[in-house]
Amino acid sequence: MAASPVQESVEAYRVGITAAEPWYNGDESAQSRIFIKNGLVVNDDQSFHADIYIEDGIIKQLGTNLVIPGGARTIDARGKYVFPGGIDTNTHFQLPLNGTTAADDFYSGTKAALAGGTTMIIDFVVPQREESILEAYEKWRGWGDAKVCCDYGLHVGITSWTSEISKEMEQLTQEKGVNSFQVFMAGSDRMLEDSDIYNVFNRCRELGALPMVHAENGHLIEIKSAELVAQGITGPEGHLQCRPEEIEEEATQRAITLANEAGAPLYVVQVMSKSAADVISKARREGKIVFGEPTAAGLGTDGSHQYNKCWRHSAGHVTAPPLRADPSTPSYLMDLLANNDLQVTGTDNCTFNADQKALGKDDFRWIPTGVNGVEDRMSIIWEKGVHAGKMDPCRYVAVTSTTAAKIFNLYPKKGRIAVGSDADIVIWNGDQERIISAKTHHQAVDFNVFEGMSCHGVPEYVITNGSIVMDEGQLKVTQGLGRFVSTPPNAQFVFSRVTSKAKASQPQRIERDPYTGPVVEIKAEDAAAMASRRPDNPIFPEQSAEFHNRPTRGGVRNMQDSSFSLSGAQFDEHKTKRPGTKVSNPPGGKSTGFW
Repeated sequence: MAASPVQESVEAYRVGITAAEPWYNGDESAQSRIFIKNGLVVNDDQSFHADIYIEDGIIKQLGTNLVIPGGARTIDARGKYVFPGGIDTNTHFQLPLNGTTAADDFYSGTKAALAGGTTMIIDFVVPQREESILEAYEKWRGWGDAKVCCDYGLHVGITSWTSEISKEMEQLTQEKGVNSFQVFMAGSDRMLEDSDIYNVFNRCRELGALPMVHAENGHLIEIKSAELVAQGITGPEGHLQCRPEEIEEEATQRAITLANEAGAPLYVVQVMSKSAADVISKARREGKIVFGEPTAAGLGTDGSHQYNKCWRHSAGHVTAPPLRADPSTPSYLMDLLANNDLQVTGTDNCTFNADQKALGKDDFRWIPTGVNGVEDRMSIIWEKGVHAGKMDPCRYVAVTSTTAAKIFNLYPKKGRIAVGSDADIVIWNGDQERIISAKTHHQAVDFNVFEGMSCHGVPEYVITNGSIVMDEGQLKVTQGLGRFVSTPPNAQFVFSRVTSKAKASQPQRIERDPYTGPVVEIKAEDAAAMASRRPDNPIFPEQSAEFHNRPTRGGVRNMQDSSFSLSGAQFDEHKTKRPGTKVSNPPGGKSTGFW
């Protein structure tokens, strides 16, 4: 039977799938057989009506008039969208911070992700300053492997720079499935100086790994925050005021410059301000390889809440970089996201309960930073993007899933509905509404920055690795169902231009005949004498008599020197004044006679 046009179009995207190393070994128990019919399949580049057959956690067939084996569960998706599962590029589950640990661990965090339609997260390993990044990675794997309900990957933070760190980066890239490393430009316990940041970027380029950056001017933040506390501003509003937009803007520009000089691509996490987003947009238009990631919170709410009279409400919105007080910021960032000036969305999900935030009740500098978002990201972007008319469903799939899969070298196993791709699928009702609330969300945290917000767009079914975990709106998850997913280096989407760009911008050496003329000889004693010799025209203090009696080269007083001083004291006021002389006309004659 001839392949349908839909099957042929999907077949075109199978390049690399069959040759890829399988993620699931053959002796695993078979996954349930699932048949999804009558849905509108949406990928980042096209949408079409088709049926999907899933077996063993993989999409086996895609098209119309499929021949399905018996025993399959049938889901009728008529009138619904069928998306690739969401990929949250930025989470911090179980993160130790300020002596406490984030409220959501890998179980509650990934459970909430699935409830919202996200089927994979990429979390951050954040080592202590002197900790081995390899040991920190193993610690995070120990936390994640036993608890995750969906697939996950890991970025690794670089909080110090040594030759040993450089070696461990290579080991993580080649052996441990990590292709992204983050540097911090703020935070006294993790911040790197520019020279070390450059070295990290350069090393990432060598390894085919993607450098990431938290872009804020940490030194200036420390100065500004100390000034605010000295002025008696100790509440959560101080967190916003010590981090004005220009601090994020400046650091973003500096990071892009460092990456460009290192010949490396760059991924900017948590783009929270208009000005920082504009810097990224401008850099991309100049041909620089840079990606910008706004967050669900930055797209769905703003920083005006940090001026709320309720301390808990205000502190609940504290994150870094901060949510901006300008209420037009979320819409502005969404516009840039819709038009590919920004490329992908994460959440920076790092949650703390009220009693944990209260560590900073007397000093905002001790409030653990972080907000929720992993459960609500898909709905927030649908509401503010698609429902608002700013983007179409294909672009929605790109910014919530596909572009992330391409950047982190997971595509097309993730981020696409195609034969051979993983069965990470969301059946989405774009018209259904829900009210977001901490009372009903699945996260462990007791606060939600989107409290009371009404959103269109709800997942009715969520399938991860071929298992139905959201069934007609009912969440059914199993701890440990997810797996660690390696992110191989040298992602084509990121590095395809790096090599040619490096060749095009190589320093040029000009071949010329050597200089054969005379070269002045400077003796060591002459150089020392010149350094100690008094200059011909020394600088004197303005108040000194020497200042006004400097000789010219001819030996007479310089008549261009003024004898008048703005200080009120004249250089010759110590001299006796001459008696006044009455004249009938001023020097040069009187002028009244001419008029």
